[in-house]
Amino acid sequence: MIFRRATKEDLPAIIKMIANDALGSLRENYQDPLPKEYYSAFDRIDGDKNQQLMVIVNSEGQVIATFQLSFLQYLTYVGGIRCLVENVHVREDQTGMGIGKQMFQWIIQRAKEKGVHLVQLTSNKQRPNTIRFYEKLGFKATHEGLKLHL
Repeated sequence: MIFRRATKEDLPAIIKMIANDALGSLRENYQDPLPKEYYSAFDRIDGDKNQQLMVIVNSEGQVIATFQLSFLQYLTYVGGIRCLVENVHVREDQTGMGIGKQMFQWIIQRAKEKGVHLVQLTSNKQRPNTIRFYEKLGFKATHEGLKLHL
């Protein structure tokens, strides 16, 4: 497996993965060609030095997983940096093969390299298996998350 930054050419595979589950299918618009909004969002992410949209590719060069890291500067923790992990997806036919565990080992190592003091993520309450997976990796539900959709 190879971890690398995503390219525009990876977007169809990424969006297909995100849209290929019960929750993603309700909010994403996977089609060929992809709507231009995905490419505009990619450009903004790719141009921000505090964002890393990543893919994992297999030996055949196929995108099999994706995630996004946001490095957030805080005043708390004596000016500490947090790493927010978002959009974690493994291609459906690749789940249960240890890719998620390797992904988070890589994420934690990358966070340490950037001087991060805390890695944080959220998971939808409708994904209890995913939440258990994160807990097995050592993540703890220490805060109550709230959202306001606009």
